[in-house]
Amino acid sequence: MYYELYIDVLFLENFMMDSLLLLAVNRVLKCGRSYGRIFLGGALGSTLTCLVIAVPFPAVIKLVFFHIVINSLMITAGLKISSIVQFVKAFILLYLAAFVFGGILQAFRPYIRYAGLFYAAAVLCYFVFSKLWNVAAALFRKDRDILEVTVYTEQGGYLMRALLDTGNVLTDPVTGEPVCILDPDSARGMFESAEQMQGFRYIPYRCVGGESIMKVFRAEKMCVRGDGETWVEEPLLGIGESSLCEHGGYQMILNPDIFVR
Repeated sequence: MYYELYIDVLFLENFMMDSLLLLAVNRVLKCGRSYGRIFLGGALGSTLTCLVIAVPFPAVIKLVFFHIVINSLMITAGLKISSIVQFVKAFILLYLAAFVFGGILQAFRPYIRYAGLFYAAAVLCYFVFSKLWNVAAALFRKDRDILEVTVYTEQGGYLMRALLDTGNVLTDPVTGEPVCILDPDSARGMFESAEQMQGFRYIPYRCVGGESIMKVFRAEKMCVRGDGETWVEEPLLGIGESSLCEHGGYQMILNPDIFVR
């Protein structure tokens, strides 16, 4: 018995799956890498996979390449990991995403007769994994990470809930001050015209799609209530491009550096 393998089909399928896996890890870890870099990582992973299959390596060598070497190089190239801790997280998430993708595709495989439907199912897996991760993160997020915040402007005080996120390291590139991110709907309810805010300007930041810019303004003061009260004078607030929380559990993402100013 022998199998006939089409290397071009193998490359395309692996390229698609590797790219989707990297996209999922990039979204979960908020690496902010561009699509071009992620697709480059997917192409590298697919090329190495085809090479290892084509070359008659011993089974043990192939096993090491498939489960350690190729995945490591793919993560490094596609996500530009800078620390060992982040690399370990990315490596584990890659396998977790692959497990979810594989389970869904295996369930639908008997009903998929055309390659186009298989590719569409793979893309669906990406969105399912992203949604499941968001739901799990919301369920397991501790209540102590949600704080009560009052933002004071010339128009008055505005009470809202804020997520204390250690992953928010956004700073003003000019002053080096930490930036807290405000939900756009809350910002619209807070100000009739954002352009009338004193100190209104733009700062660059890195997002999933690459580089972008964010509107920022300086409020008069802000009171954060947790175990006690912390007052922040003239905090710098950025306005997010989309809703920060799908279920409306919070309206702001706090930068933890505001507590060490």
